[in-house]
Amino acid sequence: MMSHIHIKKQLVPWLLLAPSLIYLIIFMGLPIIGTAQLAFTSDDGWLGNFKMLISTKDFQNALLNTLILAAICIPIQLALSIFLGILVNKKFKGYQTLLYIIASPLALSDITAALISYSIFAPNGYLNRILLSVNWIERPIYFFGYMFRSREMLVIILTEIWRATPLVFVMILAGLQSINKEYLEAAEVFGFNSWQRLWKITLPLLKPAILSALLIRTLFAFQLFGVVWLLAGRDITVLTGETYYWYVFMNNKNVASAYALIIAVLTFVVGWFYIRTIRSKYEEEGA
Repeated sequence: MMSHIHIKKQLVPWLLLAPSLIYLIIFMGLPIIGTAQLAFTSDDGWLGNFKMLISTKDFQNALLNTLILAAICIPIQLALSIFLGILVNKKFKGYQTLLYIIASPLALSDITAALISYSIFAPNGYLNRILLSVNWIERPIYFFGYMFRSREMLVIILTEIWRATPLVFVMILAGLQSINKEYLEAAEVFGFNSWQRLWKITLPLLKPAILSALLIRTLFAFQLFGVVWLLAGRDITVLTGETYYWYVFMNNKNVASAYALIIAVLTFVVGWFYIRTIRSKYEEEGA
């Protein structure tokens, strides 16, 4: 009798995990296996697709642009999120309104965010209309087109900052609210000013939340597609955009799968690095 009870107790966790495991196998495991099969299928050997795309200028530009966008957007988003999180966490009068305003872009899709930005920066968009109405410019400023790729990149960066910062902000705010106020009160008693409390108390205690936010945001950075594709097309190539291009326009599932597999590997490596960093941080604190 006792053995049956013991077996049931061992089975309960697996039964609870079963729906999630089945979901992961069907909707993640099988597609990854299928993608890998296509990626390694080529007339030039099992690495033929990878050798071909890595040697192309398009892949090099796509990888570089993806890394540039991540390197510029993520630090700015993190800094803004910490600043806004500290501001909202003070719970001043009207802070809830500010919280809703900051978090509202979370409800927008990539496509919606791109269309909003286009309506602002288009030749007949709101920005040009305002500048023309006050006679600051004589003709519209063009932000889109192959000849204006640096301006396109600027618009994409601005769009990503206002669109994706709320995701980081929510995680940072949750981290701030979990900090025991007694630490800050004790620091104030010992004569720490606001700047010293921030650098010596708040930020060190906020590191787990910062690392978690960086992990999620970095993983999403490698999946950036909608904003770039709608605002710049292939003027500015990114890895996900090239995956879509090869799959839809070139009708080459093998090369598209090779791109997808590279994105998956990069995502896995970055995720592993962040998780290892977070775990080592917790181990240091526990030691």
